[in-house]
Amino acid sequence: MNMISFLTSRVSATLVLLAGAILLLPACATGPSYPALPETAQDQAAPDYVIGPGDNVEIFVWQQPDLSVTVPVRPDGRINTPLAEDVVAAGKTPTQLARDMEQELSDYVRDPVVTVIVSDIVGPYSQQVRVIGQAANPQAIPFRENMTALDVMIAVGGLTEFAAGNQATIVRAVDGETRQFGVRLNDLIKRGDIGANVQMLPGDILVIPETWF
Repeated sequence: MNMISFLTSRVSATLVLLAGAILLLPACATGPSYPALPETAQDQAAPDYVIGPGDNVEIFVWQQPDLSVTVPVRPDGRINTPLAEDVVAAGKTPTQLARDMEQELSDYVRDPVVTVIVSDIVGPYSQQVRVIGQAANPQAIPFRENMTALDVMIAVGGLTEFAAGNQATIVRAVDGETRQFGVRLNDLIKRGDIGANVQMLPGDILVIPETWF
């Protein structure tokens, strides 16, 4: 084999290797694909809010200003109020806690009427949206009614420069099973594609992977 034939064969082999690498590149960059959120999942109604440790609850007792207070829910899930100590609040809706407070106060007040409002919401994990991975400020966010992926991204400060936003996924419990759905954060944030915005639900985990290249 002369020198020209040798060089020609080496160049051909190099081109074949480069072509193979180019064909593999999209697969490496995109990673596994996940289905988009189905309409039924997006339209799923959010459950009633459940009180969690760290929340503040406003206890209003009608015509009883001395018994109306704002108290924090302790790490053990209980609250202390005038005439009612160590009342379990965590795991209850505000309405359920109001009825329990009426029962607690009925020994001291005739036919008490109690209203409970939750402020400074933290909530249990089931009422949070957690963001992990390549967000500017990964964190757990209290769920708000009608919260969307755009709301979540604003709260965490957007994506990092290393984020593979269009390979992000939402981990969600559906019919008792944990499922994973694709979400296009790059299209939503960087291209302004509102069609990529999706509804979040309490308990969702938004996973933002790092780009490979």
